[in-house]
Amino acid sequence: MKSDLFSSDHMARPALAPGMTLQNAKSIKYAVHGEMFARQGAMIAYRGDLQFERKGQGVGGMLKRAMTGEGLPLMAVRGQGEAWFAHEAQNCFIVDVEPGDVLTVNGRNVLCFDPTLSYDIKTVKGAGITGGGLFNSVFSGAGRLGLVCDGNPLVIPVSPQQPVYVDTDAVVGWTADLSTSLHRSQSIGSMIRGGSGEAVQLMLRGEGHVIVRPSEVTPQKAQQH
Repeated sequence: MKSDLFSSDHMARPALAPGMTLQNAKSIKYAVHGEMFARQGAMIAYRGDLQFERKGQGVGGMLKRAMTGEGLPLMAVRGQGEAWFAHEAQNCFIVDVEPGDVLTVNGRNVLCFDPTLSYDIKTVKGAGITGGGLFNSVFSGAGRLGLVCDGNPLVIPVSPQQPVYVDTDAVVGWTADLSTSLHRSQSIGSMIRGGSGEAVQLMLRGEGHVIVRPSEVTPQKAQQH
């Protein structure tokens, strides 16, 4: 059978080492040798001897979903084999978290991660009443974290001299040394007259980077996540 479909660009090949790698722009392959964790329902294929166990409360906690505060169920994947993960054909990215690194991530953008990573659930200061969500997941330790994003993300440097203001429905995450607060960019008079639709943002100060998706989460999209 001949077709571009069967070209090497699309063909899955055996993993050369344990752990996660990008299969393509829309999926992550994980060579499991023991255990790993993933977003529940994100597995699209696997081969080998693997078991999938629902982790409705997460691993030692719960990833909170933007706006609604509902949980993002996780699953543990155990055994020996290979599994592929994706979510709604969103773009996939792998972050290497090294000792001393801390990355705050919106739960809706988490796809999978190594069991060597630990995370805590933190309240996002100033964002509790906005669409960006009351809780975010803070990852630390040493390991790889797989993220998804609608489109190609924008990574913006933040400095003490130049804080960055982000729409709470568009923010994906930010690095450790940034502080957050709520910023109002409209006057009360403008809001009474209907406003611009961009009344409140999350302000990030300090030294680091903020990751932003190139679109806002609509109410319908937020319910699906």
